[in-house]
Amino acid sequence: MALVRIEITSTLTQDDENHLAPAVLKLLSGVLDMLPVAYMVRIETTDEHVFQHVTPQIAGWDSAAQQTAADLPRTFVES
Repeated sequence: MALVRIEITSTLTQDDENHLAPAVLKLLSGVLDMLPVAYMVRIETTDEHVFQHVTPQIAGWDSAAQQTAADLPRTFVES
């Protein structure tokens, strides 16, 4: 399985990031849901909130996502 990691640097304020992150996650998930691919989208904001969506459920991804979130002292929101 090949992994692609895309990082984007934001010039938004922390509040703006927290308001836009769920919308960006929903938009990306909606587009990727139309493709025949398995994916995980994870957005980490400047103030350490984490927004994440995984589909379809693939063995091992859920536990890996929970382990990653557990390792980081952040607010974790699953869509």
